Amino acid sequence: MWQDGPTLIHGRAGMKILIVEDEPKTGDYLRQGLSEAGFVTDLARDGRDGLEQAREGRYDLLILDVMLPGLDGWQVLAGLRRAGVESPVLFLTARDQVEDRVKGLELGADDYLVKPFAFTELLARVRSLLRRGRAGLEPTLLKLADLELDLLRRRAARAGRRIDLTAKEFALLELFLRRQGEVLPRGLIASQVWDMNFDSDTNVIDVAVRRLRIKMDEGFEPRLIHTVRGMGYVLEEAAP
Repeated sequence: MWQDGPTLIHGRAGMKILIVEDEPKTGDYLRQGLSEAGFVTDLARDGRDGLEQAREGRYDLLILDVMLPGLDGWQVLAGLRRAGVESPVLFLTARDQVEDRVKGLELGADDYLVKPFAFTELLARVRSLLRRGRAGLEPTLLKLADLELDLLRRRAARAGRRIDLTAKEFALLELFLRRQGEVLPRGLIASQVWDMNFDSDTNVIDVAVRRLRIKMDEGFEPRLIHTVRGMGYVLEEAAP
């Protein structure tokens, strides 16, 4: 179904994508690749489940296969638009027929990708649809004190000094900046940045926050990442 392996093209922390794909290998592959690219992903295996999840889940984007059991992709899309769900939809299909593409677009699809496809192309299409859907609605430069995070150029800086971040560190900092002043529990951070349920026996969240704090707080004033004992972490200028 694809022509290359996943390439990390980073998503935005907290952006949710629903994949509706009945072929197990393709569905799992897409979910893994998009999760590694920084998106929060859910996977439905048939049209009825996909329609139900999409109605309830408030997704930023849907990746919808045309040939599905239960309800086909056309029926799922028509049901979503009738229900007032306006999330962008990227159709996947093995049928490269002009009339199929026209039908999808007339029903309200936003893009159309024919199998087999290159994973890099799918990610580029995903990013384009998300940018188009959120154009003018969200800032592309997030700030607190002398800290800046440029979402378009994928750069972080403090007091004008460039800070090199890993993909997960960038997503973590973006989450903090979007919700600055809020105490973020470890479970929320785990679900938004790692797309996993928080396990109290693991210290992956604490280690990641500690590494981010070293990079963006040490040598600068004021310190911006604060620990709230027994609750989580908060990003703000003054300690809580």
